Amino acid sequence: MNYLSVENLSKNYGDKILFEGLSFGLHKGEKTALIASNGSGKSTLLRILTGIENSDSGQVTTREGIRIGYLDQDPILGNGQTIDDMIASSHTGVSEVIRNYHNTLQSHSTNPTRETETALELATTEMDHKDGWDYERRLKQLLSLFRITDTTKTTDILSGGEKKRLALAMVLLNDPDLLILDEPTNHLDVDMIEWLEKYLSKANLTLLMVTHDRYFLDRVCNRIMELNQGRLFYHQGNYEYFLQKKAEREEVQQVETDKARQLMKKELEWLRRMPRARTHKSKSRIQAFDGIKEKAKGPEADAELKLQMQVTRMGGKILEIKDLKKRYGNIKIIDGFSYVFRKGERIGIIGRNGSGKTSFLNLMTGREQPDEGTIETGETVVFGYYTQSGIQFPMEKRVIDVIKEIAEFVRMGDGSTISASRFLEHFMFPPETQYKLVESLSGGEKRRLNLLTVLIKNPNFLILDEPTNDLDLLVLNRLEEFLLNYTGCLVLVSHDRYFLDKLTDHLFIFEGEGKLRDYYGRYSDYHLGKEKLSPGKKTQKEPVEQKQKTPTIKVKTKLTFKEQREYESLEKEIEQLELEKITIESSLHSGMSDYEKLNDLSERLGKIMALIDEKTLRWMELDEFV
Repeated sequence: MNYLSVENLSKNYGDKILFEGLSFGLHKGEKTALIASNGSGKSTLLRILTGIENSDSGQVTTREGIRIGYLDQDPILGNGQTIDDMIASSHTGVSEVIRNYHNTLQSHSTNPTRETETALELATTEMDHKDGWDYERRLKQLLSLFRITDTTKTTDILSGGEKKRLALAMVLLNDPDLLILDEPTNHLDVDMIEWLEKYLSKANLTLLMVTHDRYFLDRVCNRIMELNQGRLFYHQGNYEYFLQKKAEREEVQQVETDKARQLMKKELEWLRRMPRARTHKSKSRIQAFDGIKEKAKGPEADAELKLQMQVTRMGGKILEIKDLKKRYGNIKIIDGFSYVFRKGERIGIIGRNGSGKTSFLNLMTGREQPDEGTIETGETVVFGYYTQSGIQFPMEKRVIDVIKEIAEFVRMGDGSTISASRFLEHFMFPPETQYKLVESLSGGEKRRLNLLTVLIKNPNFLILDEPTNDLDLLVLNRLEEFLLNYTGCLVLVSHDRYFLDKLTDHLFIFEGEGKLRDYYGRYSDYHLGKEKLSPGKKTQKEPVEQKQKTPTIKVKTKLTFKEQREYESLEKEIEQLELEKITIESSLHSGMSDYEKLNDLSERLGKIMALIDEKTLRWMELDEFV
């Protein structure tokens, strides 16, 4: 039996059909990513699975006795409660079991009788059942890990990031058998995401999650479930494999649509001739036309996000930062940082939450003033600043009016102009959505509207602070295409490692205590170096000691005999792994229905890909000296 089974599930909102007749199951140990565009109903589906929301029809069945954990995209925590109170009320069952065990143990120790011994045995069994033995240790560990230090704070004064971290800690503390997560990486910094990634990939649980983080998806999930126009499509494998199969499916659908359109054209010609003979055959042909017509429409094409904006010309002087210092009370944000920006730079900014990343952006754009140092901005620089909090739009205004207040027409990269309405369509706001009130937009739609108001001003220095939150993968892919072609300066704060790797080649790393490191390279390069150092991290020596030891350092010029043997064997091992990878991928594409075998093959494929990466990296290191 599945951990969770869904049969003929349907849900409508007014005239809009979110999904109809969905049926699927989640098996024990299966880790599934649910992919869909914003507004397709993926969050609604998750809420229905957990019983928070009702479906219009269909049935959701869970295996008896399993614990289900659910993390909402925007967790709602009890207002006025302290974190301590919330923890106590959220896990009252465990707390009562622990309290009962301690009381029973005390009674038996003070006055041992047959009754107290029996009560203690029952209390011990209940502790085993509720995992009470390890509860307090896990609670402290998780709160510490998610940097929740002051548990006397009330939940209504927590930031969005703090609420998300607290809610995630509470879900994991319950040690669920089935875990359902809606955008778990939103508001987490990279360190936390990488911890969660490792935890979920190793944990013995069943997982269903919605995420836009492609590295996270690839490293955690072994199955992808796509919700597209109310239908589900299943893919065993990683995100790259999913994209390949999706493209193949859409190509087949397009061929079928083209054939249906040709047939419809012939049928239309036949119908126009108005056949006089109303035989049974003629009537059947007329009735069949409706089916052909529907098929000829084909699947709705994904709206395109074509953001080829005209960038304002930039002069020689861009932005010069000299000995910048900023602190809040006793907390150092930046302590003596200097940098001169050049044309076309693409810089990513990383660091823990609260380390000062947003404050640095505010200093760059003049929203805040430094304690010491200077920031000189060139006369031709036009900032475009996309903030986490976003612009507070008037809720009673229509979307089209928000844009028209900035510009009736928008100049594109080729010199042509388009209307505000057409520009909105490029941002995946169809005409019917353009005339909606801002208050009726989803979180993702408001973020897109915010981004549009930044780009419509044609900035030549673009600053994006966590732009990926609440955006689906379709929008992210389109946004990446634009940013890859953007010719101005780009500064990007993001916890999405794939996004950083694709768009930046230079990092500012906030290390805490005011230290801001300038690192030339992608995030993956930085992370790899950090991983190599972590097992045997040594304290940094004084400069004098380094100078004394410098003459004794021997520069490596060739491989040792042992390394030469390793180099030769690595070539063979990589070749064998590549062959095994091809064999497994062929099996996965063969259409076999044996779930257990498919699951084993998917797990093995993930391990092989990791081994290929690891061994290839080592081969490249050795190859430098061959």
